[in-house]
Amino acid sequence: MSSTPPPQTTDEALASLLASDPLISTCYSYIQTYMSHYDASHDLGHIQRVLKLSAQIYSVESSSSSPSSPELDLRTILLCALLHDVGDRKYLSPAGDASTLISSYLLSQSCPQELAERVQTICLGVSYSTEVKDPEKTRRLVEEYPELGVVQDADRLDAIGAVGVGRMFTYGGARTDRSMEATMEHLDEKLVRLEGMMKTGEGRRLARERTERLKVFRGWWVEETGWTGRKDEEEEKKA
Repeated sequence: MSSTPPPQTTDEALASLLASDPLISTCYSYIQTYMSHYDASHDLGHIQRVLKLSAQIYSVESSSSSPSSPELDLRTILLCALLHDVGDRKYLSPAGDASTLISSYLLSQSCPQELAERVQTICLGVSYSTEVKDPEKTRRLVEEYPELGVVQDADRLDAIGAVGVGRMFTYGGARTDRSMEATMEHLDEKLVRLEGMMKTGEGRRLARERTERLKVFRGWWVEETGWTGRKDEEEEKKA
């Protein structure tokens, strides 16, 4: 008597996709080498977490019965999750061209031009600073490419919660000369605001949980150090 196999977990489904899709598999190998040149705040672990979160959000959103739910392409989502930090301007060499790095790589791997251009466009729209500079442009992009909302949410979820705190201090130590107190300002200036910028229902749900963890951590920090933010530091300098 045969039995029905248990449903795949997100991890198992991802592993299956990575193994069965030659382009995704090739991109995963490429990104392992590419991200090795970044610091630990933007390393392969970050890509793996964004990949998993993207798959989770896709699974929830694509199963929604809401008539307003957009149609999502999983292959596009996974490629964007894998490649979204390629050409990140924080790390890009002066000779690099962020506007074509991803599409050029994909085309070199015999990726269809339409897909390569779509992935490039979406990846250029993931950035927080890009959205802050022109929110309306981002809104239009998400409307045209709903996969952007999924990957954007996944990337921002990895910036908050316990992992987000770890990444915040890692980047501050690796790429700046800021003190820990100055790095903490990033929590107030950006991280706690990300919940309100989520594009998907599942992204908002997860962001709510992770933002509460940020607030708990901030409370611990204030309790242990007496620091309450930029205002206190500015007043100390004037004294």
